[in-house]
Amino acid sequence: MNKEKVAWLTRELLIELGEDPEREGLLATPERVARSWAFLTSGYKSNLNDVINGAVFESESNNMVLCRDIELYSLCEHHMLPFFGSCTIGYIPRNKVIGVSKLARIVDHFARRLQIQERLTSQIAHAVEEAIDARGVGVIVKARHMCMTMRGVEKQHSSMTTSSVLGCFHSDPPTRQEFLSLAGMN
Repeated sequence: MNKEKVAWLTRELLIELGEDPEREGLLATPERVARSWAFLTSGYKSNLNDVINGAVFESESNNMVLCRDIELYSLCEHHMLPFFGSCTIGYIPRNKVIGVSKLARIVDHFARRLQIQERLTSQIAHAVEEAIDARGVGVIVKARHMCMTMRGVEKQHSSMTTSSVLGCFHSDPPTRQEFLSLAGMN
């Protein structure tokens, strides 16, 4: 991302909004906004293999692994406004497990870009499945969308829940039920 160009565009936007980019409170705003956008969209530049960084380990475990309440922050691709919430990831290993912190890093890898929640949920599930060749993966994302709460229909207490279930989480109802129960969805 060309931060200088984003700063210039932000300055132009301030003018279009009727602001004076030369007033004291806005003098450094264009540069701050450019740095902010670079961070919020850093998922475009990150590489999933670098994110996982070899933290895949041999394991004889074949029991469900679940990590709940992974915080996530993303930007709605329709309005470029934030949505935020939590992600739960569950999987059943097939001789390999992934470092638990890497689950959170996978979430950030896909969340730090313009997104829709449905695609984000699916991308996380597929990334975990591919990283460890899991028998099954389940991902649940629950988020609040600022495009729905601060504009548009202005429904302050609304949230959206999406799920993606792959492998045995999809094909085996008792496995899916165990995942949903452990995730607090039942």
